[in-house]
Amino acid sequence: MLPVDEALRRILEGVSPTDTERVALAEAAHRVLAEDVRATLTQPPFDASAMDGFAVRACDVAQVPATLTLIGEARAGQGFAGAVGQGSCVRIFTGAPVPAGADAIVIQENTNAEGSLVTVLEAPPAHANLRPRGGDFSEGQVLLAPGRLLDARAILLAAAMGHGTLAVRRKPVIAVLATGDELVEPGEQPGPDQIVSSNPYGLAAMIAAAGGTPRLLGIARDTAAALEEKLDAACDADVLVTTGGASVGDHDLVGPVLKARGMTPGFWKIAMRPGKPLLFGRLGGQRVLGLPGNPVAALICGRVFLVPLIERLLGRDTSGSAPVPARLSVAMEKNGPRQHYLRATTANDASGALVVTPQPSQDSSLVSPLAASNALIVRAADAPALKAGEDVDVLPMDF
Repeated sequence: MLPVDEALRRILEGVSPTDTERVALAEAAHRVLAEDVRATLTQPPFDASAMDGFAVRACDVAQVPATLTLIGEARAGQGFAGAVGQGSCVRIFTGAPVPAGADAIVIQENTNAEGSLVTVLEAPPAHANLRPRGGDFSEGQVLLAPGRLLDARAILLAAAMGHGTLAVRRKPVIAVLATGDELVEPGEQPGPDQIVSSNPYGLAAMIAAAGGTPRLLGIARDTAAALEEKLDAACDADVLVTTGGASVGDHDLVGPVLKARGMTPGFWKIAMRPGKPLLFGRLGGQRVLGLPGNPVAALICGRVFLVPLIERLLGRDTSGSAPVPARLSVAMEKNGPRQHYLRATTANDASGALVVTPQPSQDSSLVSPLAASNALIVRAADAPALKAGEDVDVLPMDF
C-alpha cells in the first residue's frame, strides 16, 4: 500500500493552474488572483488632514497662546486654493487637502475661535495630524500577488488602488459521481436494501469551500453502460471524483470502465484509515480520484487529497491545507500500520494553546461524529502511544 505522502505527491505532480479570466470587482470575492495587482494611483493623493481643526504653520504657533487670522476653509472634496502665510490659518476638516504653506493641523479642541481670529492654546509639533501623500501606497506599487485569496480586505485594497476588474483563476470544475445500486437521492424513500447517497453533497460543499465548482453527476448504477452514460457528462471537468465501486469486487466497475476509456492508472490502495481503497489516475488532462463509498472515508480522503489538488489548480500554496500542531487532551494508544485520521474537536485553552480531543467513537460507519468534529488528528503509521498534554498533528476541517 502506498504511503499517504507519496500518494499526495503523485496526485499533485505536474498540476498546472487553470487559465485566467477577468471579473468585475463586485464578483471577485473568494476568487484567487492570477496576476500582480499594482496601484493605479497614489494614496492619499495629497497631504490630507487627519482631524477637524485648523491648518497652520508650526513655526507660527511654537509659542502659545498664538492668535492667527482665519483666511478660508478646506473640506473633503474641496480644498483651499490659496496658501497659508505668516500669521494665518485655514479651517480644515478630516480628509481635506492640506493647503500650501501649512505643515501642521491644530485640532479644534485646542483652539478658541472668534470671528476671523483663532487663538491656538496648545502648540502642535510639525506634521501633526497630517496624512502624508503616498503614506499608504504609491502608484505602480504591487500590493497583491498571484495566489492571494480575495477576501474582504484584499477586495477593499484593490478598490482603493483603482481597479474595477481583476484577473483571477478560473474555478476548477470538479465532477462528482456516486455509484451503486444501493443508493437513492436525499429526499427519496430508500428501498429495503438501499441507503441515501450523501457523499456527493458533502464533497460538493467541500469543493465549493476550497474554491472549485462542483458538478454533481447523480448516481450511476452498477453496470458499465450506466457508468459510461454518466461519465460522458464529465469529459470537460478538470477533476473527476467517483465514490464507491473503486475496489476489486465483482460489482466494482469504476476502474475497468475508466481504463477502457483511456485512463492511465496511478494507484488504487493507500496505507490510510479510513480510506484504503482510493483510486488515482489520469484521463488525458483530467485527474481522476476514486474515493471510497463509505461517507466518512470519502469526506476524509477528500480533505486529504482533493482540497490540496483544488488549491494547486488555483495556483495557491498547498501549505495552507497542511496539518498544524495541537496538544492532546487525553492519552492515545499506539497506532497500527496505516496512517490514521481520527475525527476530533479543537479549542483554545486559557493560555491560547490549541487543544484537541478525539471523538469517543472512531467507527468509520458513523457520520454523526464527523459532523461534530472540526479537525482530524493525524497519526503516522506505527506511531507510539501518547500521553495527555503531548503534541499531535491536526488537520483542520474548515469547510
